[in-house]
Amino acid sequence: MTLKFRILAGTALAAMVATGGASGETLGDAVSAAILSNPQLDAQRVESDIARENLEQARSGRRTTVAVGGSAGYQYTDTNSPFNISGSDQTSLAANVQATKPIYTGGRVAASVRQAKAGISAADAQFEAAQQDLILQVVTAYMDVRRDRQSVSIRQNNVDVSAEQLRAAEDRFEVGVVTRTDVSLAKANLEGARASLAGAEAALESSLANYTFLTGLVPGDFAPPPPVPTLPDTLESAVQLGLEVNPDMIAARHSERAAMEAIEAAKAQGRPSVNLVGTAQVQDSYGSRDTRTSSVSGVVQGSIPIMTGGLVKSQTKSARLRRDQARRQIDALDRSIRAQVASAWFGYDATLRAIDASQKQVEASEIAYDGAKEELAVGVRTTLDVLNQEQQLFEARLALVQAERDAYVAAHQLLRATGQLTQP
Repeated sequence: MTLKFRILAGTALAAMVATGGASGETLGDAVSAAILSNPQLDAQRVESDIARENLEQARSGRRTTVAVGGSAGYQYTDTNSPFNISGSDQTSLAANVQATKPIYTGGRVAASVRQAKAGISAADAQFEAAQQDLILQVVTAYMDVRRDRQSVSIRQNNVDVSAEQLRAAEDRFEVGVVTRTDVSLAKANLEGARASLAGAEAALESSLANYTFLTGLVPGDFAPPPPVPTLPDTLESAVQLGLEVNPDMIAARHSERAAMEAIEAAKAQGRPSVNLVGTAQVQDSYGSRDTRTSSVSGVVQGSIPIMTGGLVKSQTKSARLRRDQARRQIDALDRSIRAQVASAWFGYDATLRAIDASQKQVEASEIAYDGAKEELAVGVRTTLDVLNQEQQLFEARLALVQAERDAYVAAHQLLRATGQLTQP
């Protein structure tokens, strides 16, 4: 199997390189443009920033908070008491500063910080997964455009050849060498070639639109793609690599860890908490006699939840269910990665064999087509024989173009499944 993985860098890619120029828009240019401008990737990048802010919010639970308050009021008193018959009014102003320092939170803050850190790791892994998905999409779109451009070129050549075959059939009909049926066959073959060309051109326009959607670029001349990076030597090593470094799996494991810390944070809501509270207050009163009252206090406040109406119990149970859900997602992802790796592995191997077979088919079809034309000239073959050989030749060339595209994409699908797909 290792020997086959070296074929693409040789025969398959050499065939693609031979069809392209030495310069032009590169696959690396396309991937860079997509990474810089893709809105979905930007959204995932913001998700990572949000996760970092969640960590700051969790850390704030152990930091000192300071609050400033104030009040102002007016009071008028009128009484008929025999001891105080006259009325009075009074204005009061008060201001206070209170600082609170958490001393013990029952482990809630520590668990929240660990949960937030796991959330950051999960978000970063999800961003890496989104980036690798985007790279694979761009690689596929790039190869689709190259394939469809080559298909259009082959189809156009088919139209030109078919038109020449029709002219030759008409000339031979004029001199009585062939019948009107031969002319009709040639004409039908030409119209079929034109219809196939129209379909190929429509497919090319669709591929160009998808490429522009992903990269934001107007497609120009494409340079040949770079060689495929080194791939795993065996299917077993590829599967193991996928289970270890696939960013989707990494994100799932960090999400499980975050869910486990959420359980501890929920349990801590039912534990005692201790805060150190310092307060400074001043109050001025203005009336029949002006007074000022100042006070400073420092106390340790403790709180022990006795009954929470089932809130803490429910929150803890919910957190446990989320942890179980995260574990099930890991199990499902394990199966998915194994399937993705196996599919890409065998698909890549099949495309390499398809390239080899298509190359041989093209060579044989070229010889058969040239021979059929020569035999038609001496009357041994019919026009239908030549048209059939011509069609087989063009189909073989198209099959080779498709196989080369499929091999390159399958190799990158394998890299994505194993978590090794990087920017070219």
